[in-house]
Formats: sequence, structure tokens, C-alpha cells
Amino acid sequence: MSTTTYASSVELQERSQQTPPQLPAATAQPVPFQLSQNGVSHYTRVVEQHLEPADSGAAAWRLLGAAFVFEALFWGFPLSFGVFQNYYSRLPQFADSPYIPIVGTIASGISYLGAPLVTPLIKRYPRYQRQMILVGCENTVPLIVGWPVCLGGLAAGSFATTLGALIFTQGIMYGIGFLILYYPILNFVNEFWIERRGMAHGIMCASSGVSGIMMPFACEAMLNKYGYPTTLRAIAIGLAVLTGPLLPLLKGRLPHSEYSTAGRTDWSFLKKSLFWVYCTSNAIQGLGYFFPSLYLPSYATAIGLSSSDGALLLALLNISQVLGQLSFGYLSDHRLNLNLLITISTVISAIASLALWGLARSLGVLIIFSFIYGFFGAGYVAMWARMGSAVSNEPTAALATYSLFCVGKGVGNVVAGPISASLIRPITEIGSYGVMKYKAIILFTGACMLGSTVSVVAWYVRQKTWLRAP
Repeated sequence: MSTTTYASSVELQERSQQTPPQLPAATAQPVPFQLSQNGVSHYTRVVEQHLEPADSGAAAWRLLGAAFVFEALFWGFPLSFGVFQNYYSRLPQFADSPYIPIVGTIASGISYLGAPLVTPLIKRYPRYQRQMILVGCENTVPLIVGWPVCLGGLAAGSFATTLGALIFTQGIMYGIGFLILYYPILNFVNEFWIERRGMAHGIMCASSGVSGIMMPFACEAMLNKYGYPTTLRAIAIGLAVLTGPLLPLLKGRLPHSEYSTAGRTDWSFLKKSLFWVYCTSNAIQGLGYFFPSLYLPSYATAIGLSSSDGALLLALLNISQVLGQLSFGYLSDHRLNLNLLITISTVISAIASLALWGLARSLGVLIIFSFIYGFFGAGYVAMWARMGSAVSNEPTAALATYSLFCVGKGVGNVVAGPISASLIRPITEIGSYGVMKYKAIILFTGACMLGSTVSVVAWYVRQKTWLRAP
């Protein structure tokens, strides 16, 4: 009886980090037979494949370049929703509804909340990742997935005449499509970039800042000139034209065997109090984090600024978010105390919200607020990886902790719309704090940032381990 053994993806990755032998694309080398305990011979055949080099080479850079473009365009669009919200709130058919923010928050929130559902599927069925990105066929079964769902959501939203239809198309459809599209691309990047993975992820994060400079202005100009139906169709066509030719570049480095199985995830970190402390802090921070990006354009309009000024504030917010994520991610890598960085991020975000945003009466003050809040508020997310390693050193737990932190952020993203509907006031008083209309929203944002701080500081003060924290 003969047994054929295939090298797993992990084994192939380890071998690739050594000097690769000069082999053809695929070779099969027999291993001399061995006798089992019952005396039956077993013939083992190990299939080895030549892999593209990791952390360098044309294939790695092609993939990273394609991932940069996809994240810049597909994630940059929901980050610019504040412009759409300001426009929708001025339309007669939507003006009286307090639930307009749900369209944007649910689109980005699904990408957070769905992470624990998609990442195990990627790990369990890696050979289907390319089909998750594009409509394809596997064993003649069509798989309707991310890229066309995103584009279809925008195209269908252009025909929406009610808020419910916008929530379903521009919100739910786009969010689900992005969820299925994004995580396979992220996994491809992780396969190609191992030793320099931090640099690769930093480049991907910077892409949203690049698009954030231009996309709010482009969306604001098209909305004012052509209206939302034409704008959504133009964006859908633009995304298809710019990203369609790059689809063939989205493929991983490791061959995925038909018989490969996923390693078991170590869930022991769930028993650690520190993990739940970080989860609590992350969830509270997420509850208030998204309000400035949702309401800065509307706030600017309320104090007499133009819609172009509102788009400028969003662009500055996006730029400072990228700088903050890169800076806090770098500093958290054993350079500064993690809990000190969490405190700095949340406390300064709270002060900026309560003191600058609430009292802002001019464009200059709102610009300063956008820079400070974007830098320190977005820096919190960049520390998720260090929070995960602080509660577990097991490699199999890294993806699990990241996914659960995504859920906490996603809950805040999704409920931000309904919460704001109950907090926003129907009257505007220029001389009042938060021009009265946004007073409760600003206070809630600041309170969430402070609450996130307290949850971490209180636990470490009680444990008397602050200075020994990672």
C-alpha cells in the first residue's frame, strides 16, 4: 500500500526562506520506503514547488502595488461618506431623517464585524481566495463575491429614492462586498511579506490617506454638479476601470493543497483578564471614534462654512490618521509602554473633542482639531497587534485577537448612526457649545475617549502592574 504526502503551505513557506534549489516549477522526489509496525511498506512522495521570493522580487511588489490601489479606492470611498451625508441631509426626500449616518457607518462597520467570520474561512479554504475576490468558477459552480458586489451596491444605490434603499445598497451591499474582497487580499500580502510585513502594512494604510486627500473633493464636486445618482454610477464605473486590470495580480505566493488543513487556533487568551480589559477599552473608544468623520462637514456648514471647507476637513482628517497609525504602530513595537500610548491616544482625543470641536467657530480651529484628533484617535487602532501579543504569544492567536478587536470597533461603527440620531438636536445656535445641534454628540465623543482610558488605567492601578505592562 502506498501513501502520498503533500507538503503543507506552512512547510513550503519555511522552506522558501532558505536558499531555494534550482528545481523546475514542480518536482516530485521519492523517499525510500519504510516499514510500518505491521510490516507493510509505505511509499512516501513529497511534492515541492518553486516559490516566488518573499519580502522582495517583482511578484511581491506587484501584489503590494495592486493591494495599495484596491485599499485606496474601495476603503477610501466609505471614509468620504461625510460628504455624502452633508449632501443627503439637504435633499427634501432625506432631510427630515435622523438616520442618514447609518448608510456610511454600516458600510464600514460590516468590514469590522465580519472579520471573525471571513478569516476562519480563508484559513480553512485558502484555495478559494481568488474566487472570493472576483466572480469565478470552481467545479463549474459560480461564486458571486466581493468585487462585483461592491460595484453593484453603488450602481443599485444610484436608483434608490428612499433612505432604506440607500442603507441596503450603498451601506449593506457595499460593506459585504468589501468584507469578502479585502481579507483575501490582506492574506495574499501576508504570504509575500514576512520579515518586512510591518512595512507592507504601513504602505497599505497610507493608501487610504492618499485617496482621502482627493476623494472627498471629487465626491463633493460631483454631488453638487450632477447629483447622487450620476455620482454613484460614475464612482462605480471609475472603480471598475481602475481596479479591473489589476485583478490578475491578486494571487498568493503559497500553493494551497487540496488536502491542506488549518491549524488549531489557541483560544487560551480568552481566560485572561487583560484581554477583556483591552476589549472593553477598544469597544468604548469605538463608540465615539466615528462621530467627527461623520459630522465635521455638517458642523462646518452649520457655522457658515462652505461644503468645500467640509471636504477639506475630511481630507486633513484622513491624512493625519495615516500619520498617527504609522507613528503609534512604530512606537508600540517595544519602544514605549503600550498602556502609556493607549492613555495618550484616548486622553488627547478627548481633550481635542471637548475643547476644540465643541468651541470651534472658524475653519482654523476645525483644521487644528482634524489634525490632532485624526493623529491621536486613529493611532489607537495601530496598537491592536501589540495588544494581541500582550495577551498571547501564540502565532495562531494573532489573527483571532485581531478579529475580535475588529468586532469591538465594528459595533461602535454600526451603532454610531442610531446613537447620533438620538443625540442630535433640531435647532442651531451659533453662540452655544457645539452650536447646540451637535452638543450631545461632542460630549458623547469625549466621554467615550475618557471611558476607554479609565478602563485600562483602573485595571493596572488595581493590579499595580502599570510599569511592568508591555
